[in-house]
Amino acid sequence: MKNSLQVAGGVVGAVTGFVATLLLLELASFGNRADPIASGMLALLVFAPCGAIGGLLLGTALARRLRGGENGDGLLRNSLNAFAVLITLCALGGTAYYVYAVTTATPWLNPNAPNPLLVFEVRLPPGAALPNSPRDIAAELQTDLNTMPGEIRPDLFRRDDDRPVIAGHVELAFRTAHRQLQIRIKGQPDRLYLIGLSAKAPHSRELGPWQANSDGSEIRYRARWPGQS
Repeated sequence: MKNSLQVAGGVVGAVTGFVATLLLLELASFGNRADPIASGMLALLVFAPCGAIGGLLLGTALARRLRGGENGDGLLRNSLNAFAVLITLCALGGTAYYVYAVTTATPWLNPNAPNPLLVFEVRLPPGAALPNSPRDIAAELQTDLNTMPGEIRPDLFRRDDDRPVIAGHVELAFRTAHRQLQIRIKGQPDRLYLIGLSAKAPHSRELGPWQANSDGSEIRYRARWPGQS
């Protein structure tokens, strides 16, 4: 780029002027202690940009002097070029930060709102017995991001012929397709059920079909979102 030294000098000067202005304001104890947010915004959005513009002009002029006063496009033109490069760099930096923030953000399923629920029923094998207390039954949702204890609903227990059916629900906190539900019943082997919901776990009004497990038990489930039945 023609006169690239002057443009680079302007960019470096702008950055230096921005940072130096903030440091000077800090050393001078600038601001209203009763309203530090407004003072900070004033320093960041008014004074620091003014310092950046001054630094840009000074940096361009110093770089021009280093070249022996050669006047390719002139001080003003090179200052504007430096400003354009600075804006481009800021835009690229902002875009890179946005991409980083999006790709590393916590994948909440329902941000800033209550979590949806995985509502489930487990039909035990024929002849299986339930413990005397619901406290001897535990459910835990396991994902690649977290584990979440479930709530057992003894008021929804019933029998299908000779098969006990237990019920409960557990919160779905994160957006992931890797979910499994572990059911522990005192005196019985632990049972693990794969949950075939998509990552977004859309709301469903009805429980899905029974899905067989290797131990002869079965599970069915649905996702219930807040405010929906």
